[in-house]
Amino acid sequence: MLADHNRHQLRIRRVPLDTGRENVVVISRRSKALRAEIFRGFSRVELSLNGKVLLATLLITDDDTLAAADEIGLSEPAFRRFGEAADTAVTVTPASAPESLEAVRAKIHGRTLTAAEIGAIIQDLAHYRYSDMEIAAFLIGSASFVTSDELLALTRAMAEVGTRLTWPDPVVVDKHCIGGIPGNRTSMVVVPIVAAHGLPIPKTSSRAITSPAGTADTMEVLARVNVGADEMKAIVSSCNGCVIWGGHVNLSPADDVLISVERPLSLDTREQMVASIMSKKIAAGSTHLLIDIPVGPTAKVTGALEAMRLRKLFEFVGDRFGRAVEVITTDGSQPIGNGIGPVLEANDVMAVLGNEPDAPRDLREKSLRLAAHLLEYDPKLRGGAGYQRARELLDSGAALKQMQRIIDAQGPSTCNTELGSRSFDVKAAQDGVVSAIDCLRLNRLARTAGAPLDKGAGIRLFKKIGDRVEQGEPLYRVYSFDQPEHDLAASAAAADSGYAIGGKSAGE
Repeated sequence: MLADHNRHQLRIRRVPLDTGRENVVVISRRSKALRAEIFRGFSRVELSLNGKVLLATLLITDDDTLAAADEIGLSEPAFRRFGEAADTAVTVTPASAPESLEAVRAKIHGRTLTAAEIGAIIQDLAHYRYSDMEIAAFLIGSASFVTSDELLALTRAMAEVGTRLTWPDPVVVDKHCIGGIPGNRTSMVVVPIVAAHGLPIPKTSSRAITSPAGTADTMEVLARVNVGADEMKAIVSSCNGCVIWGGHVNLSPADDVLISVERPLSLDTREQMVASIMSKKIAAGSTHLLIDIPVGPTAKVTGALEAMRLRKLFEFVGDRFGRAVEVITTDGSQPIGNGIGPVLEANDVMAVLGNEPDAPRDLREKSLRLAAHLLEYDPKLRGGAGYQRARELLDSGAALKQMQRIIDAQGPSTCNTELGSRSFDVKAAQDGVVSAIDCLRLNRLARTAGAPLDKGAGIRLFKKIGDRVEQGEPLYRVYSFDQPEHDLAASAAAADSGYAIGGKSAGE
């Protein structure tokens, strides 16, 4: 038995391969411990050591630099998650697919899933037991229909896997925008306003997946965002608020796995979106939540009817989980602020907080209105006084001071905060008035330029809807660092600038 056990052991080798979400391992075709033909018909193997188990996708190689005959190569994600040192002997055996995949197949065939089945799926997702193809199968199977009970079960299961935060305060506020609008960095203005008033607002934010910047990417220009749960609590205790990356706190980790596959497939269904947002807010310990739904022709939500249906779902889940949820619709017809991309958006935020004369008015006004809604949750504040109080905190400089306290508590940024060294202007092809701006197009263009990987890449807007332009006048400027990104962005902008220019404005 001992000899047989040793025959199935291989030494760990760390392989410098980034395989994204998937655990991938490599064995040699000439492996002395494991014959490659044993695994014919198996797409996975199970690594085990002292009760620790890792499920991984198997690849077979002829390259001894990846895995020698007595080794198993672990990709960077697999090595990190297994948590054992290189050269450690580990037992490797063929592995069957997770049992919860039977429920995924049932969902694809139209069956309603039980809470236990959904819980098993979420557990396996959170422990990286699904391949991207299997995650996509679950998403597609759920895209056709999700019942009310399934929505509640999905939200509960996602919230219960990972970190659950609790706070001593009876009112803990938060806000969330469903996204899709470039430059919409209201959270970074709202948090210091609300925190300066005295309400706790522990803001956990996401990084960009298909957009040119998430709130965490933009905040990282100003401060460290990779903050753990205990440190987060200490920051909120001293500053009433924070703006950190939620992934580092491990809130609803299954949601991050789903989103990473969902976004590229454009499978942003209403039910999945609600479960995603609400699971994170429930896990974060929020008691009062404001949801911002931008509505516009190129936003995620394009009409009032769709916004109403989404609002009802948020309210339904909030009621069942004992959370006060307020949903508002806002203008999603064009970008908010003057910048698209982490550095440019951070500049907009600090200009608003600093009451600078050239600060974007739309970002300022929207932030004030959102902050007003949250401040109204303070039982000590008279009804209707939220906006006045928010403006007072911003105009007096109290919000800027609070933001600096939060930045100091989170720690300094280590990012390059310079703008891209290469730039070009996109100019108006004719005289007229800007009649429409394609938010999705500008998001893609900023990503093509290198954002958010290059934090100084992105777009600076010069014109918004209703502005008069003359032929040859710049509409916006695109920044990048490297020539390939510069050339790709220039080609994309030449094909479609994302701006529509019409005749006279309504007042003429």
